[in-house]
Amino acid sequence: MESLYLLIPLSILLVFCIGALFWWATHSGQFDDLEGPGHSVLMDDDKPEHADAADRNDR
Repeated sequence: MESLYLLIPLSILLVFCIGALFWWATHSGQFDDLEGPGHSVLMDDDKPEHADAADRNDR
């Protein structure tokens, strides 16, 4: 029974910490663009940017 006097306040503190962390994440823009990183991986361009780099790769 005495352990509940410790566990209940600790669990309430943990809930408030998790809520504050989630609030910070939503207001700092962590969830603004969920699809962008996935599309950037699929649309990876393997072409060299400069013509000089293309010439060096052909040799």
